[in-house]
Amino acid sequence: MGLQPHVFLPGLLLLLLGQGTTQPNSSPGENTLEKQLWSEFPALKNFPLLCNPKKSGSNMPSESVHSLRPSDIKFVAAIGNVDTFPDSGTAKVEKHQWNGKRPQQACMGMVTVLSEVIRHFNPSVLRPVCTPGKSVVSHSSTEDLWIQTKELVRSMKENQQLDFQNDWKLINVFFSNENQCHLCLPTQQQRHMTASMNKLTRTLDYLLQKVPKAFVNLVDLSEAVGVSHWHQGTPLSPAAEPCHCSGDTSKLSKVVSQWFYQESWERLLASSKYNQQESFAVVFQPFFYETLSRQQPLQDPTTLALNLWNNMMEPAGEKDETISAKHRKLVKCPSQENPYLFTYRNSNYLPRLTKPHGKPEVRDGIEIRCPDKDPSDSIPTSVHRLKPADIKVIAALGDSITAANGAGSKPGDVLDVLTQYRGLSWSVGGDHNLSSVVTLANLLREFNPSLKGFSVGTGKENSPGAFFNQAVAGERAGGLPDQARTLVNLMKTDTRINFQEDWKIITVFIGGNDLCDFCNDPVHYSPQNFTDNIQKALDVLHAEVPRAFVNMVEVVEIVKLRELYLEKKVSCPRLLLRKLCPCVVKFDDNSTELASLIEINRKYQERTHHMVESGRYDTREDFTVVVQPFFENVNLPKTSEGLPDSTFFAPDCFHFSKKSHAHAASALWNNMLEPTGQKTRENNFERKINITCPNQDWPFLSTYKNSVKGHGSQLLCGNKAPSTSVPTSVHALRPADIRVVAALGDSLTAGNGIGSKPDDLPDVTTQYRGLSYSSGGDGSLETVTTLPNILRKFNRNLTGYAVGRGDANDSNAFLNQAVPGAKAEALTSQVQSLVQRMRDDHRINFHEDWKVITVLIGGGDLCDYCTDSNLYSSANFYEHLRNALDILHREVPRALVNLVDFMSPSVMRQVFLGNPDKCPLPQASILCNCILTPRENSQELARLEAITRAYQSSMRELVESGRYDTREDFSVVLQPFFHNTRLPILEDGQLDMSFFAPDCIHPSQKFHSQLSRALWVNMLEPLGRKTDTLDLTADIPLSCPTQNEPFLRTFRNSNYTYPTKPAIENWGSDFLCMEWNPSNSVPTSVHELRPADIKVVAALGDALTVAVGARPSNSSDILMSWRGLSWSIGGDGILETHTTLPNILKKFNPHILGFSTGTEEETAGLNVAMEGARARDMPTQARDLVDRMKNSPKIDLEKDWKLITLFIGSNDLCHYCENPKAHSAGEYVQHVQQALDIFYEELPRAFINVVEVMELTGLHQGHGGKCGMPLAAQSNCTCFKRSQDNFLEMQELKKVNWNFQSGVSKFSNWNQYLQREDFTVVVQPFFRNTLVPLNERGGADLTFFSEDCLHFSERGQAELAIALWNNMLEPVGHKTTSNNFTYSRTKLKCPSPESPYLHTLRNSRSLRDQAEAVPDALFWALPVATGGGGLVVGISAVMAWKAFKGRRQTENPPISLNTMSF
Repeated sequence: MGLQPHVFLPGLLLLLLGQGTTQPNSSPGENTLEKQLWSEFPALKNFPLLCNPKKSGSNMPSESVHSLRPSDIKFVAAIGNVDTFPDSGTAKVEKHQWNGKRPQQACMGMVTVLSEVIRHFNPSVLRPVCTPGKSVVSHSSTEDLWIQTKELVRSMKENQQLDFQNDWKLINVFFSNENQCHLCLPTQQQRHMTASMNKLTRTLDYLLQKVPKAFVNLVDLSEAVGVSHWHQGTPLSPAAEPCHCSGDTSKLSKVVSQWFYQESWERLLASSKYNQQESFAVVFQPFFYETLSRQQPLQDPTTLALNLWNNMMEPAGEKDETISAKHRKLVKCPSQENPYLFTYRNSNYLPRLTKPHGKPEVRDGIEIRCPDKDPSDSIPTSVHRLKPADIKVIAALGDSITAANGAGSKPGDVLDVLTQYRGLSWSVGGDHNLSSVVTLANLLREFNPSLKGFSVGTGKENSPGAFFNQAVAGERAGGLPDQARTLVNLMKTDTRINFQEDWKIITVFIGGNDLCDFCNDPVHYSPQNFTDNIQKALDVLHAEVPRAFVNMVEVVEIVKLRELYLEKKVSCPRLLLRKLCPCVVKFDDNSTELASLIEINRKYQERTHHMVESGRYDTREDFTVVVQPFFENVNLPKTSEGLPDSTFFAPDCFHFSKKSHAHAASALWNNMLEPTGQKTRENNFERKINITCPNQDWPFLSTYKNSVKGHGSQLLCGNKAPSTSVPTSVHALRPADIRVVAALGDSLTAGNGIGSKPDDLPDVTTQYRGLSYSSGGDGSLETVTTLPNILRKFNRNLTGYAVGRGDANDSNAFLNQAVPGAKAEALTSQVQSLVQRMRDDHRINFHEDWKVITVLIGGGDLCDYCTDSNLYSSANFYEHLRNALDILHREVPRALVNLVDFMSPSVMRQVFLGNPDKCPLPQASILCNCILTPRENSQELARLEAITRAYQSSMRELVESGRYDTREDFSVVLQPFFHNTRLPILEDGQLDMSFFAPDCIHPSQKFHSQLSRALWVNMLEPLGRKTDTLDLTADIPLSCPTQNEPFLRTFRNSNYTYPTKPAIENWGSDFLCMEWNPSNSVPTSVHELRPADIKVVAALGDALTVAVGARPSNSSDILMSWRGLSWSIGGDGILETHTTLPNILKKFNPHILGFSTGTEEETAGLNVAMEGARARDMPTQARDLVDRMKNSPKIDLEKDWKLITLFIGSNDLCHYCENPKAHSAGEYVQHVQQALDIFYEELPRAFINVVEVMELTGLHQGHGGKCGMPLAAQSNCTCFKRSQDNFLEMQELKKVNWNFQSGVSKFSNWNQYLQREDFTVVVQPFFRNTLVPLNERGGADLTFFSEDCLHFSERGQAELAIALWNNMLEPVGHKTTSNNFTYSRTKLKCPSPESPYLHTLRNSRSLRDQAEAVPDALFWALPVATGGGGLVVGISAVMAWKAFKGRRQTENPPISLNTMSF
């Protein structure tokens, strides 16, 4: 085991206090000096040594200096003058008294530490010696060194404990170049180095001749002592004049000069006579600070000694250890493979001019063969219609990559990296042509040979050949605004270009140097400062440069440089790399510092996107900035051996070679042609250069506006003004009043996979928050449709939206606090984070700003429901949602909360089941097992559907409880657009997968755009009339606030009253049929008609078919007609939410025609029913219907099969007693027959449903106080009113009612309608015997009826549609004649393989006459009456039964519906 620090330090203490191994000839003064060391250099206490001496020791001393181990060393000594100062943290400079003993004291401190380190390997090491000079002032340093050398040799020979001939000695020769010429250009270094070597020769020669078995460290303290302002002068030359470096003084120049200085010493010593023997070697040991500032803190001898030891542990030529003012290095240990001190021989040292690793480049240039190289027919005025050949001027801003330092340097010629080969620069160089030099400029010259502005040859930014390449080597983002100003001035004054008319392309690339120094000043190089500086530069260009396309190239993923630095098999000047980019290479792989750098690198990239994609630079038609992200993810190119390929780099292994410049140029070119959102973000330099040609159909350079077609929207609203004063009520909130947007939820809101390419499955983990439907703020509404981008059209100062990519903790996520994978339980945590962010952010006035917060949660809970049904129960879902909303309600002022219904699990199932080859089922099954794995029609799937409905009911119940409507400035509104999703189907019948991310689960940007539009439309729709269906393929126009309804809708400004108990979410039905294909060919016989063969639907009738009162209205006395919900002809929504006959048929044929939508007559389609209609009106309606069909360009009257439903009679019964003859059963049947005759004569290919009239006699005024209009309805139904108190009249009315039913029941058998093969009439008798629905308390269930209790509600309409459909699939003679109105989503019957047709008399195989016997069951008593021209529906079966038995007495009080039962 290695010796621990607590064992090592006491020995060092004893040694320093003079109690260690003694040595003759020590003077009292020396002992006094030693005793001072502990107090002078307290840092000696703090360094660890964890080496295991057994691993690096040997039983026999080495015979060769080239296999010398630390355990072989017996004696440590030093000569030369060491003048340093303790670490700035240990003493104040002005308190130190400098005297002749100070250098001696520092020297003694260094050798003491070295000796104690060696003692760890060899406990018998002798006490060290630091031979003092005889005079500090009277002799030159060279003379003094010579005196010290002789004195050291003498003292070693006289040392009784040292075997001078056989013991190995470690001798340190300290020297310095006070004039700092080692930091000058190499041409200036040579003279000073030669002089220095000449001064050292006598000393080294003497040691070589006189001292056997010696390892000599030639220790250069030039930098360590050169930074001292108190240095007293111990230079190697007698005239210590400062070295005035001429020429380039940049950081790069200094770093290269420093490296050359070390390399020159290494080469000089490696080939010298001092390294030709087995018992003697001299090795150069340099000292360098991490940074180049001349104001470095001075280091204590302990730090210098440990640095020296660590240098000795590194092979010659690889000594890149730097002195850190902040970080104390660990003591390095000899390795098991190399347990010896390194010499030039055992290091296999070779001069730097060696053959580099890498594949030789066969060809530098390329050819481009694009079919269209022509410019636009006329000079474009819009940057969004700019072809490559339209570009006349090229320019660039940036750092040494764009200046092309070292791009043309020969392998190994590190010094030449100082040369700026601007003519080879990737983005602007113009040397030669594309056949030999690949650059953006040379690519553009293939399209326009007259291009101006490119740089040629070599030189700095101010050289004539630089032209508009104004990049500055070593530049950081802070210098970019000055570059932009210089470029603008050059362009304005250059007569070779037309500044106003010429189209210009300007490429900006910066950030590498900022990242390289980030760890040294995190505040200065923060992402905010980085993008602020870029913004300043772009603002200059935007303000002053006309007709410009600006490439903003993302900063490179710089951490990949570590691979090159760490791979020892690749010949790289590591000291140079460490000095150029310390923050990338100096930290360990798993360090927090490196992780921080990677994060900052990512934020540099993300913030650049945020800034540019904010739309800041798209305010002019002739100017744009586009982020080109090809550097975002760069894989270091490798050789065939798997090593980093250094041929892609300049000799310094930092800058690009010509090869990399070519690859970068091609990647930039390709990025410029790729649409935004689809740009290549990863560049593989190993691949062959591939140049993309402009698309012939769209040959323009891609901008944000011209490349995101299909995802943008137009908002054509005239009034976008805010309220005249900031509203205090959420119910008076206009869109322009919104100041803050926020969002909570799961991966859908986080934006996972929105921008992922179709095959890039791993990228689904990327959170494209800037594109999220409810909170994304990337681009503008013209390019990216999101709720914030819509709201920004009303208020450009909107804040809170997310931009770019990242997780919820990133600053660019802002108030999008959604977390991928989140379940309802996590919503509370998200709310707390959101509230805290809103409180803390200076951009938000928490108490005054109006906020819109969108919440969508629940999908993740359903995905895991089957794993723990208790944990994910609807009760728990309700509780978690309530807790989260409670916090918002309690803590957030001025907020409108959108609670969005989640996407139905059935959508995900349909996507996966329909695309087994495209969708990654194994991965998705892991993520959402409970939704994707259950089999069709399984119990598990049924449970999933049930819990889904329960979740949705929980949401509605919570909102409609009124819990969040107790404050004037807060409300929660349920937005139901996502409740039903109509999937996009391609022409080939396949799902359109472009609406989904590669995982087939998350929505793509295309899908999110529709979500945004639907959410916005929902926000402007009043409660009670909100769209609950999302048709992904529909053209959803963005609604506008109106002058009369300018507010975002809430329950109050919608005049909406919440139901006392949350209703079932919708009255849709589940479609479980498997046989839904049409006939193989269009049938010619109506008796072989399948549901899918129907092309046209139509209907005749009265208010029931018009669907009066199907939904509540805003008026207290006028009921609306909801034709789109009509049982026999309505087509609103989809079957899953609205059960109607057309919606059922749409499952068989999505392209069916004729159905009604909405509430207006203009959208009635082929619904010719009229409120108040009677049987006498049927011929007129029939004629009207025929005319509509004939005049419709969409209907092929001869070939299309038509399904027509006729239902009439309620109003005839209601007014029978007024004129019995006119309203007799005979008259009734005759009018219906006349209508049928018209169809028979005029319409080919028709299937006519005649629905029997219901019975009205049970209608009664006793509604238990629940209804508002029963008396009005009675007063308009004469017969109903008169029959209330007259038993005989009631019986007469019942008889007529039955005669109506009986009369039409014979139409199915009428011979007249059996003569044509393509025509039939079928009577559907489900209304004949119908039981009144009861509620859970046994009373009549009024939810089946409208708010006046007289008309059918949407629920009642759905029940009628189910009954009609089921009748149509039942054989004639065996049809159901009753309907009990019990709720179930699975009551729809299906065609079977054995009986796939709609049933007619013939295919029912029933020609017998239908019996006229009175049904055994009681007539149902769901009464219908007409008042004021409308169909009136009410209930009272008990009343009918009592009247029939004759037991109702006139004096009996009305019976409340609340007490009715059967």
